Amino acid sequence: MEWRDWELFCEVVEHGGFTAAARVLGHPKSSLSAAVQRLEANLGLRLIERTTRHLRLTDSGETIYRKVRPLFAALHDTHSEALAMSSAVAGTLRIKAPYEFGAHHAGPVACAVMGRYPELAIRIDVEHDIVNPIAENYDIVFAMLEAPLPSAGIVIRRVFTLERGLFAAPALLEKFGEPRTLDDLRKLPLLTGPSDPPWAITAPGGAVEHLAVDRARLTSSNAHVRLQAALAGHGVLRVTASYTRAAVAAGQLRRLLPDHACEPLNVHALLPARQFVPAKVRCFLDAMEAHARGDPEAYIRP
Repeated sequence: MEWRDWELFCEVVEHGGFTAAARVLGHPKSSLSAAVQRLEANLGLRLIERTTRHLRLTDSGETIYRKVRPLFAALHDTHSEALAMSSAVAGTLRIKAPYEFGAHHAGPVACAVMGRYPELAIRIDVEHDIVNPIAENYDIVFAMLEAPLPSAGIVIRRVFTLERGLFAAPALLEKFGEPRTLDDLRKLPLLTGPSDPPWAITAPGGAVEHLAVDRARLTSSNAHVRLQAALAGHGVLRVTASYTRAAVAAGQLRRLLPDHACEPLNVHALLPARQFVPAKVRCFLDAMEAHARGDPEAYIRP
């Protein structure tokens, strides 16, 4: 009896179809279909009714899935727990992160970790969508958006907080003048993200004011696009201080109202809910926190 066919049948059902399961597992769709067909032939039962657009379990398929899936889940948990008991950092670490965070934070940490652990391979997918790490087969999903985070079946751990500031190019300041107050700042064009709420800015005395962003000069979900617009003098950029460090050092951008504080950006790690965290995950998160401690001007610890 080929138990792998049973497991692949469960994966197809769990992911809602052959195409989605093939994408997540990295297997050809044809191999998943063949596995299910072998299982059906072995059992003498029709498990799945296939149509061009939908997948539906038969009564037999529903019964078998309900009984078998917990067994494979327990087996995977046992396997993960056994690996976590080992001090060896090896295998493949699968990470998903927003573009800016992946390029400027997760990427450098990954390079450092791989340098220390030659048996570890790391995959970093950079996208803005926040996903469930279990459903999408990730070990860590970094989320830094000001949006509700998925919580079903996962652990949410705040790693650190990134300081943010307001930045503009000298060309923009020559045209509009450098703002000395928030009222001055309101006269300048802004570069925003599509889901930005009004920017909360705290004055030196502690008073919090909100800057409306509904009339932005440029709106983009990609911070690099907004950065390019800021460098070209098209508007004021609110972004993490570490992201503009090189441009500030080169004189391409200047920080505005440095005595005012923008709302910081929390960075969360979304992890599969397991009692035992694999060593490769612990190692990467520890390295990320060490990276933050080495740059206190950009990071604020929890």
